[in-house]
Amino acid sequence: MWEPNLRYPDPAVHVLDPRFERLRLPFASVERLATGFRWAEGPVWFGDGRFLLWSDIPNDRIMKWEEETGAVSVFRKPSNYANGNTRDRQGRLITCEHDSRRVTRTEYDGSITVLIDRFEGKRLNSPNDVVVKSDDTIWFTDPPFGIRSNYEGHVDTEELPGNVYRLDPRTGRATIVADGLNCPNGLCFSPDEKLLYIVESRSVPRVIRVYNVVGDGDRLSGGNVFIDSGPKGTPDGIRCDIEGNLWAGWGMSEDLDGVRIFAPDATPIGHISLPERCANLCFGGRKRNRLFMAASHSLYAIYVNTQGAIGG
Repeated sequence: MWEPNLRYPDPAVHVLDPRFERLRLPFASVERLATGFRWAEGPVWFGDGRFLLWSDIPNDRIMKWEEETGAVSVFRKPSNYANGNTRDRQGRLITCEHDSRRVTRTEYDGSITVLIDRFEGKRLNSPNDVVVKSDDTIWFTDPPFGIRSNYEGHVDTEELPGNVYRLDPRTGRATIVADGLNCPNGLCFSPDEKLLYIVESRSVPRVIRVYNVVGDGDRLSGGNVFIDSGPKGTPDGIRCDIEGNLWAGWGMSEDLDGVRIFAPDATPIGHISLPERCANLCFGGRKRNRLFMAASHSLYAIYVNTQGAIGG
């Protein structure tokens, strides 16, 4: 049974490198905001409404937590087994849906627009995670997790490899920006959008690759291993702060469950321990300095001494 820490500093926040000292707040503790979910994923912050949305995949719903009151409610059900969520630069919700094998946009009036469900006439697999670049393009991963079982989607046929796509919502044109990955998962841009990080979640060991954003900001080059997670590490969702540090959902063992933080040179500098594996995370709060962590059955948060990069 999880209990909140009553002393400062919180022993759940571990300094692995001196560079992390200035990122942690000695008088901030990990808080559990909500629990009782089957699989929490894809958190996204709505600062204008002061609420957080996240997916509860097997329960086929998107949940809502309100900052002012702490109230938890169902935002959308059914959600088509939604997974990753983000906002576009106009503030609209962008969602990856496993069951319907598509990426959607929720309009201001609540209606849903299908942005993409096929590529070159073939159905997508099960879009997983998504980010929006400053030029309004939508970048998402498409592993087959949602069509390999009925737990997070439905059993179906794979028609495409697990690619990473760039979609221009103005033209509807999609291109493959990264291929040949063994189940691409979480992704995020560096603060200056010159780099794109992608989790390869079924490689052995799991790795986070880093790509250069080239051309007119519409193509990738490189793809070298940025982080080798070792025999036990399991990175999932990732986000950058404004200084270029990479915050990664981590876990699958008691000593690793939580969030692992890496400096821009790939050095592990900090770790936030949780009693459950953290799948995905985002920054939010009134000053974008609160880290929200979707971890298995629960939603956690902690204030940190940095801010999330825009676009996650």
